[in-house]
Amino acid sequence: MLGATTVAVNTSMQGAPLQHQLPTASVTAVIADASNYPTVAAVNHSGALYAAIDVIGSDQPALPADQVSGASYHDTSCVMFTSGTSGPPKGVVMPEAHCVLFAIGTIENYRLSADDCFYICLPLFHANGLFMQLPACLLCGAKAVIRPRFSASQWLADIRRSGATHTNMLGAVASFIAARPATDRDTDHELRVIGAAPLPVVAESVFRQRFGVASVVPLYGMTEVNIPLYGSLDESAPGTCGKLYARFFDVEIRDPETDEPKAQGDIGEIMVRPKQPFGFTSSYAGLPDKTLEAFRKCWFHTGDAGYINTQQQFVFMDRIKDCIRRRGENISSHEVEQAFPAMDGVADAAAYAVPADGGDGMEDEVMVALMLTGSKPMLLPQIITAATPDLAKFAVPRYARVVTGFPKTPTGKIRKAVLRKQGITTDTRDFGDKAPNNH
Repeated sequence: MLGATTVAVNTSMQGAPLQHQLPTASVTAVIADASNYPTVAAVNHSGALYAAIDVIGSDQPALPADQVSGASYHDTSCVMFTSGTSGPPKGVVMPEAHCVLFAIGTIENYRLSADDCFYICLPLFHANGLFMQLPACLLCGAKAVIRPRFSASQWLADIRRSGATHTNMLGAVASFIAARPATDRDTDHELRVIGAAPLPVVAESVFRQRFGVASVVPLYGMTEVNIPLYGSLDESAPGTCGKLYARFFDVEIRDPETDEPKAQGDIGEIMVRPKQPFGFTSSYAGLPDKTLEAFRKCWFHTGDAGYINTQQQFVFMDRIKDCIRRRGENISSHEVEQAFPAMDGVADAAAYAVPADGGDGMEDEVMVALMLTGSKPMLLPQIITAATPDLAKFAVPRYARVVTGFPKTPTGKIRKAVLRKQGITTDTRDFGDKAPNNH
């Protein structure tokens, strides 16, 4: 309403990363609550005015109509930084149309109305919470319930207490909730719609069967490209990213090297373009070379590998740089990872490539790092054996290790480059080509 451009800053940022983001986005004012003020003030970005606030109360005067900015759809609404797993985060410049389309997509694809209640447990410095969920409620009149920080143990109680009908999940949130112990009140709620990106196959089944949620919707999107793929409320499509949201987007599978279209069923790079002018990012702030690289040949190159199945559903395979090549086969680390959180005692998994014997750089072996829970401790051979039936023979990990935590970006993505650099550690188990139960 003020006509200002928001720079949405992750509240875990401090020091050098924050020092990078403020000048990159040409920040001129920083507003922080009292608890965050020392962190941002310590950066001392020249040219920025710092202000500390406590809580803006409900007695604050509203803006008179003549003070409301008449922003255009092509004006910049927000700069939001991506996580950057292999380099400094890039500032995504988001036009007004881009931000509003997040909300419109939610309303249309979730059939959100003024009678509904949206439970928001994702942070408001990310596009999912800030644009996909909250403004959708503002536009259609639905109730919004915001939790400051996600809690798996409190999720169902919050859903029940708030009367939530809709919610979204991101990353490992779905797996964390699905791993909670079952109770006799798991279906005692009004939740009808869950949108998740990604949507693990096991979690999809748990939400439908154990929790009795009618519509568990897969999504695909990025800060840069909005949400161009949605599942249908009326069908179950585990393991997919949904279908094309054709009103506002084009999505194709193309060769990542030549940009030529791939045949239906063939794996390639997911590429996106908007039908609505300024319907997604206009550039990366201060990075014209990265902008040109991402937008070459008039398609935004997501860096994600996938294919289209016979039902015209898109299937995400992996980040292109995270693919594993073993014995002539391309392996999706994402698919390997999905075989593990399904079992009791495994909280999270990360699959990645380590050099095969000989180290010629042409072939890999599959490595999996596992974070375990304390409820039902399992031995690594048991875990690998239990996961094997859900994997192609060539995708069964040769190496496995247990970790107490994963190196992550500020947005919660596992930094696989760090794990790959660590390689085969002293605590790694080598299962070779023999069955794990022989070790």
